[in-house]
Amino acid sequence: MSRTSPRLKILFLCTGNSCRSQMAEGWARHLKPDVLDPYSAGIEIHGLNPDAVEVMAEAGVDISQHRSKLVDEILDIPFDYVITVCDHAHEHCPLFPGRARVMHKSFPDPPRLAKSAASAEEALDCYRRVRDEIRAFVQELPGALG
Repeated sequence: MSRTSPRLKILFLCTGNSCRSQMAEGWARHLKPDVLDPYSAGIEIHGLNPDAVEVMAEAGVDISQHRSKLVDEILDIPFDYVITVCDHAHEHCPLFPGRARVMHKSFPDPPRLAKSAASAEEALDCYRRVRDEIRAFVQELPGALG
């Protein structure tokens, strides 16, 4: 990290910090370690989703040591951006002190998509699809922050 251009502190916020926000944090750490200082949290705590861990591992990103965090635990961090990755979190996003800019980029909910899957493999395909959508978004950061 250069003293003249510090990494952007970004919070990926979701409802339960179990899946989408965890994937986004994992991708940001994996793809942009010199540019982004990523975090994830939830409005609630739902625990780390094992299917999200599995599909991220398939892509070479280990999020198995992440833990589901409540946004209140990290409100003291001076975020540059807060990115809500689901509509519920966007609608219930708390106010952040300082200069944090809030933006919204909604991704489908993998567990909800997987409910209609005919097999375990088809269910994982739902997670893979969302994983890849999140990766494409993170690859565009920080440019996508506008």
